[in-house]
Amino acid sequence: MPDKQEIEQAVKMRITRIDAALFSATLGAMAGAVLFVLTNWLVLRGGPPGPEGPVVGPHLSLLGQFFPGYDVSFVGSLLGFFYAFACGGIAAYSGARIYNKIADLRHGRPDGT
Repeated sequence: MPDKQEIEQAVKMRITRIDAALFSATLGAMAGAVLFVLTNWLVLRGGPPGPEGPVVGPHLSLLGQFFPGYDVSFVGSLLGFFYAFACGGIAAYSGARIYNKIADLRHGRPDGT
């Protein structure tokens, strides 16, 4: 039968670890939703008149440099959702894996099991 110290160590280890897949899906969905909402807010709000029509979201449209095909439009917001979901998910997954490795090393489990 495991003693109290072993049980406390096991509980502490389970509490300090992050589920990388769940964390990445959650943060990816949040990042995608934020970009979707911001883009559509600017589309609905419109912008000041310009020589080729209204200038809508000049700063947010710069994301098109990093996300090919993205622009400040409804179709662009759908495409931006998927780009932001992927980027947010990859960043969150990487961060969770690094955090878990550090937590494993700190609690004396260098093998990560």
